[in-house]
Amino acid sequence: MIKAITGTKDILPVDMPKWHALEETVRNVFSNFNYKEIRTPIFEETALFARGIGESTDIVSKEMYTFIDRSETSVTLRPEMTASVVRSVIEHSLHKQQGLNKLYYFGPMFRQERPQAGRFRQFHQFGAEGIGSNDPALDAEMIIMAYDIITKLGLKNLTVKINSLGLPESREEYKKLLREYLSDKVELLSEESRKRYETNVMRIFDSKAENDQKIMAEAPLLIEHLDEESLEHFKLVKEILTSANVIFEVDPKLVRGLDYYTHTAFEIVSTSVGSQSALCGGGRYNLLSKEIGGEEIPGVGFAAGMERILLACENEKSFEPKEYESDLYIARLDKSLYNVVIDNAIKIRRNNLIVEYDYNHRSFKAQMREANKINSRFVMIVGGEEYERGETVLKDMSNGEQFTFKIDATTDIIKKITG
Repeated sequence: MIKAITGTKDILPVDMPKWHALEETVRNVFSNFNYKEIRTPIFEETALFARGIGESTDIVSKEMYTFIDRSETSVTLRPEMTASVVRSVIEHSLHKQQGLNKLYYFGPMFRQERPQAGRFRQFHQFGAEGIGSNDPALDAEMIIMAYDIITKLGLKNLTVKINSLGLPESREEYKKLLREYLSDKVELLSEESRKRYETNVMRIFDSKAENDQKIMAEAPLLIEHLDEESLEHFKLVKEILTSANVIFEVDPKLVRGLDYYTHTAFEIVSTSVGSQSALCGGGRYNLLSKEIGGEEIPGVGFAAGMERILLACENEKSFEPKEYESDLYIARLDKSLYNVVIDNAIKIRRNNLIVEYDYNHRSFKAQMREANKINSRFVMIVGGEEYERGETVLKDMSNGEQFTFKIDATTDIIKKITG
């Protein structure tokens, strides 16, 4: 039997209420901050991600799903959304139409990495991008939105970590100091960190190897070598977060290794999802648009893993989304009344109510069991003496109370169901 590919997962109807509750929360928060939804293709030219994520990163070098299409173009299933959104802004000149574009998205991403709890090869993210302003208030806004979404879902075991990456000029000077510190320790580093020493030295802070962490514990920190502009930017971000009652900690080892990142970096982590503890992360990327071939446009954004957030919600039992239910189940006592049931279902469905009935021509008792199983609020019973009098019975399933209506009194029936 053919099964789903390793690292992918079916989202079954029983799971959908949780996904819908998450999506509704996300949309509501983004709407409150006046962000507009954007949707981009799930595959792009490979060069967009190689330049927009960084060729020396694990994502580009190891994890991307890349193939050559019939036109001999190298294309890649998107491993993240920021590069795609920035590409879209540039391609459609959105930055010329208005100074600041506030955008959000949902969608599947693809990375060929080892599956584990909270990590899949096809996974889903939501996120936001603010493109067109260097204001530190926009950095803080990203953190506040992410924090509001996650806390509205009831999650509590959270830590908000922030750092400043400064400007490229001061960061280059810092990298020299870091390489100098590590110069006589390179052979003691893990194989991955030895590669990063040459290609992306700040990423050594991300190493999970115990010995690497011991070495980096004494390393000079970027935050101690920031320029004045970056210090002021970071100060304003922290002030806004404090006024918004977002409790945070400064983590000087929270880094982004690529040159187009500037100023703020942040993560929100949870103790409720195991080793994959980051629920979301983001930062400012003022030089990304130039990196992918456009003019320099300041931007800041974040992305959040939907599977990880739902796993945290499940582990903390933080929210119980509404179960799927039907507003009305139409049951018939006589099989010959099937067309009457269908006609009533069509009329009532067109009044924005969820209506279900039996398609398998089962007994009345089996129909009532089905009505209970799907948590139908009301059952409309067609047949028997009432039908002979041109009437139907409407039963409130919450208390057993019954009401009699004319069979064609659709408006009255709908009024009763909607309260």
